[in-house]
This record gives sequence, C-alpha cells and structure tokens, in this order.
Amino acid sequence: MNQHTVKAYGDELNQITAEVARMGGLAEAQVSDAIDSVARRDIALARAVVDRDLKLDALHRDIEKKAIRLIALRQPVASDLRRTLGAMKMASDLERTGDLAKNIAKRALILAEAEPMQPLTRSIERMGRLVSTRLRDVLDAYTASELDRAVAVWQTDDEVDEHYNSLFRELLTYMMGDPRTIGACTHLLFMAKNLERIGDHATNIAETVHYEITGDDMLGERPRALSGAEDETSTPNLTTTSH
Repeated sequence: MNQHTVKAYGDELNQITAEVARMGGLAEAQVSDAIDSVARRDIALARAVVDRDLKLDALHRDIEKKAIRLIALRQPVASDLRRTLGAMKMASDLERTGDLAKNIAKRALILAEAEPMQPLTRSIERMGRLVSTRLRDVLDAYTASELDRAVAVWQTDDEVDEHYNSLFRELLTYMMGDPRTIGACTHLLFMAKNLERIGDHATNIAETVHYEITGDDMLGERPRALSGAEDETSTPNLTTTSH
C-alpha cells in the first residue's frame, strides 16, 4: 500500500476504536443513571435512560458496518484484525449493556409509584456501584491498552455474583415475610439480575481486551460464586412486567 492508502487505513481503524470508546462512555453513563434513577426515585432520569438507548443502538450498527467494510476492503491481519474483530464484539456487549440499563430504568419508573423500600433500594445501589466500577475499569483498560487492568476485572467476576446471591436471598426473605412486598421485590429482583448480567458483559470485554493485546484467549474458567439462582428462569414464579 502506498503512503496515502496506509494513512487512510490507519484512520479508519482509529475511528472505529474511537467510536467504541465513545459507545463505552455512553453505556457507562446509562448504567450509572439507571442506578441513580432507582436510588433517587427520579422519574425524569429513568425516562431519559430509556430514550437514550436508541443512540447506543445506532452506534452499534455504525461500528459493525464500518468494521465489516474495513475487513472486506483492507483485509487486516494480526493485531489490526484483532482490533477490528474486538471492536465488533465490544460494541455488541455495550449494546446489550445499554438494553439492560434500559430495563432497570423501566422498572425504576414502576417502583417510583410504589411505597419506598429504602433498605432494599440501597442494596441495589451498592451492587450497581460495584458493576459500574467494573465497567469503567474495563473500558479504561481498553482505551489505554492496559492488560493487567483488564485481567483484574476478569479475575473478580465472582464479586458481582456474590452480591447478586446475597440480594436474591434478602429479597426472598422480604417476600416471604410480607406478601404485600412481592410486587416491588420482584422488580428489584430483576434489576439485580440485570446488573449481574452487565457484570458478565464487563467480563466479556475484559476477555476481548486480553485477546486484542495478546492474541490469546483467557485461560481457565471465570471465577464464579455458587448460586441457587443461576438465571431468571429460576426465580420465583411471580407476576412481573415483561422486558
């Protein structure tokens, strides 16, 4: 390739990377605002989170389209190919993270009309802050190409699981003790599950960063906390709104 072609190719690759970083910042803000909307019972903020999800969807489509075009026209190899494929995988994880944040905000709108449940809301907030920190750390690792920081996020995957398991038991205790709390607790239960899944997406991103930098997959299984509630299908059969 001549100098002009090489520069154009590099610019395209850098643009994709920059858009992934931008998408990461938006996803991080969505998660943080969704948590704040629950903690503050802020209807306006929850609605803003729901409305902004369309922007993440559009960025995801744009990144995917540009990455496919770059692969087709430039045929990148080695680290450039890993950067391109990594951008597509990260955009997918970030888009899903945005969907989960939107789900939390939708449930926050419903809870804002119910009686406050401060102890449980604070538990959701604590778990949300942990997940937000993990997401921020792994996105910082991506933009700075910091392998150790990405690995640290991957190695602490079980922390989010432990928070979820603890909150799951706490919510079940409330529901069994007072059936009038079943409706609100169900929404909180699904919020907690959404946060746990956001934590999984942060771990996915950590694996992508590791592959992009080293060319190797993460070795070994992810750290996991033992749980009696592995997914939403194992939660109690309680009436709740659809996703």
